[in-house]
Amino acid sequence: MRDVNTIAAEARSRAGKGTARATRLKGRVPGVIYGEKQTPELISVESRELLKEMHKGSFFSRLFTIDIGGKTERVLARDVQLDPVSDRPIHVDFQRIGKDSKVRIFIPVLFQDQDQSPGIKKGGVLNVVRHEVEFFCQPDNIPESISISLAGMEIGHSIHISAFELPASIKAVIQDRDFTVATIAAPTKEDETAPKAEAAAAPAAGAAAPAAKAAPAAAAKPAAKK
Repeated sequence: MRDVNTIAAEARSRAGKGTARATRLKGRVPGVIYGEKQTPELISVESRELLKEMHKGSFFSRLFTIDIGGKTERVLARDVQLDPVSDRPIHVDFQRIGKDSKVRIFIPVLFQDQDQSPGIKKGGVLNVVRHEVEFFCQPDNIPESISISLAGMEIGHSIHISAFELPASIKAVIQDRDFTVATIAAPTKEDETAPKAEAAAAPAAGAAAPAAKAAPAAAAKPAAKK
């Protein structure tokens, strides 16, 4: 089970643009907690504390405890709105998580032992199709990531979800196919189109030159005798 971080919050009495603007001027980010068939609760959190948690990574796949003056809520972060200029958070949404509930959540994929892949050693490229995979999970058993070793994999190898050793507590949302997570692709060849085009253009340019010289000669006819 992962560590559950606590974020201190304050209750907000009203919604609206004016109230949200005043909250941000105090260095806080307005937000809401919703879900579990309960009334949405308006809150605000300190901007620096929210940014610290966001910069830790996997922000949307970590369980948090929101402490609102001694009252606590177990939540997952579901959305953060960012200022288009400063890129700082201006609103955050949290979803309540019940004790026995299951959630849909994206979990990061890690690829280990790349230096032990013959395909990559030969110049192959790891082509990641899915950097994250969506799973059904129990809130208390959300893994930080899923991983797979690339040792022994050659160029052309496709890595499907069935190749991962997944914890028993999670189940992929997509069940109707063994979908591809990554491949080891052949190295990209240099584009030969441009050199061929230049070679084809050279004779054409040479053929045009004599025609240009012939034009004046044809025009210089001797004057007719009277």
